[in-house]
Amino acid sequence: MAVLVVTGGSRGIGAEICRLAATQGWDVCVNYANEAAEADHVANQVHSRGRRAMVVQADVSRKDQVEQMFEAVERELGVPSGLVNNAGIMGSSGTFDALDIDKTRRMFEINLFGAFLCCRAAILKMARRHGGKGGAIVNISSAASRHGGIGSYIDFAVAKAALDRLTTALAIEQAPEGIRINCVRPGFIMTDGNRDWMRDHPGWMESVVARTPIGHPGELGDAARATLWLLSSEAQFVTGAILDVSGGLSTP
Repeated sequence: MAVLVVTGGSRGIGAEICRLAATQGWDVCVNYANEAAEADHVANQVHSRGRRAMVVQADVSRKDQVEQMFEAVERELGVPSGLVNNAGIMGSSGTFDALDIDKTRRMFEINLFGAFLCCRAAILKMARRHGGKGGAIVNISSAASRHGGIGSYIDFAVAKAALDRLTTALAIEQAPEGIRINCVRPGFIMTDGNRDWMRDHPGWMESVVARTPIGHPGELGDAARATLWLLSSEAQFVTGAILDVSGGLSTP
């Protein structure tokens, strides 16, 4: 049975990944931090597609909570064979010298250290040396890791650039253990988080779209379909890849 853990699965790209995963035969753990009702709704959508689902509240920056989540998944759904590190928040905004360091620190804890902890927990379940049968991990990065935040969210861009490097380093290390590790790097996707950012930063959307060669924002499904392909057997010879889903925004 294919079991997938999706962090930050209650909304946005994470929720769309959960829904699409269910249509492709995955049982799904919907992780969330604060949005219980939204997570329950996503789990119900997974059920409606004929798959099992569970909802787990866990702060991915907390080692104890991450470990408890993976243990709960194994008990209720089975050993996970897939992980999507999607949980993330925006940091501070403005020039580097104006960043709110407390917000920046919290963003790094969730966006980067949280991925570290979840990868570690997944490897302990999946790796052959630990008695596992292998699996696949997809990290959700951002085109910001290439363009640097363009003067407005440099801390977020740095965290995502580090996530890119975590992907490639772990892919090499874990390939002999039967674990493929890849990365999806979305550009401007119409998520609730981006809508919130647009509201607080007038003109931001127009400036990003102007730099996007394809000329419009992406949809949730664009990022979700790329993620599910990397999790699937169709990508069985793909590891250490960073797949840009950015409409050309992050193209060199």
